[in-house]
Amino acid sequence: MTLRELAEATGCGLRGDGDIRIDRVASLGNAGPGAIGFFTGDRHRDELADTRASAVILREDAAGLVSAALIADNPHLMFARAARLLHPERERPAGIHPQACVASEAQVDASAHVAAGAVVEAGAVIGPRCVIAANAVVGAASVLGADCRIMSAAVIYPDCRLGDRVIVHGGAVIGADGFGFARDGERWEKVPQLGRVILGDDVEIGANSTVDRGALDDTVIAEGVKIDNLVQVAHNCHVGAHSVMAGCSAVAGSTHIGRGVTVAGGAGINGHLHIADGTVVMGMARVTHDIRNADVYASGTPMATAREWRRNAARFNQLDAMARRLRELERRLAASEPDERKDS
Repeated sequence: MTLRELAEATGCGLRGDGDIRIDRVASLGNAGPGAIGFFTGDRHRDELADTRASAVILREDAAGLVSAALIADNPHLMFARAARLLHPERERPAGIHPQACVASEAQVDASAHVAAGAVVEAGAVIGPRCVIAANAVVGAASVLGADCRIMSAAVIYPDCRLGDRVIVHGGAVIGADGFGFARDGERWEKVPQLGRVILGDDVEIGANSTVDRGALDDTVIAEGVKIDNLVQVAHNCHVGAHSVMAGCSAVAGSTHIGRGVTVAGGAGINGHLHIADGTVVMGMARVTHDIRNADVYASGTPMATAREWRRNAARFNQLDAMARRLRELERRLAASEPDERKDS
């Protein structure tokens, strides 16, 4: 593909020789002839100066730094689109592998691909051009829209609903029972989890993440949500459209996460909360109450040397006593003020 063809396909502006051949994407530091990279700011300016890439995607104000470029307001986004064009996914042949296990009552579109070892249970519906990879499982009565990809060893439990273009990566589990138990004296009795999991269009679930089915109502992951690896979404949760959850984050049951929310890595959100649209929860933060106003929220202590951390931890444990002493000093000061005014 020429640089001019790539510019037309991505909607970017063109600077320099449009006949340059581009056959791959690469980082600025590792690029060579035929590669295109991207540049977004001063942090990589040294790499840009030394890059051997044939072209770079960047903003208009940086176009003079290279001889050949694609111009875009959002270089990272255009880089993603270029990468999809230059590195298309491997096509998988339509049909059901002889070593797949597909129930006679299942409906599998003729254009879908079902790999060896995959299981499609009775009543499941597999939409057009879906890929069910090796050893993946689609449970009974689950329904997949068009162009879904269920990767190796992923499990879709029975009666789940997936929209179009949903990706579930290897080892992820959609629709397992939520953590619901009723106390009976010293023992716990399981509460049946009767809801479903609903994944909207263009949802992506990372490897080894889990989305539990609802106890009574459905667990809903709205359209465009992106969930990283090793994320836990508990029963009855609702994650609003185009929100993102990074690795090792977790949300407890019955919490409503708004639209366009960012939950950074390792963050934990308690159950039965409401998180406002557009909220950003920073890494390792613990959310213990509703967030009604969108903002950037953080908690926890930053990294320090072990010696500093121990000293700070000791002082933290002394805060209550220090507060009592401060209140006592304030009381004594207030009591002495009338006498001081009388003496003056």
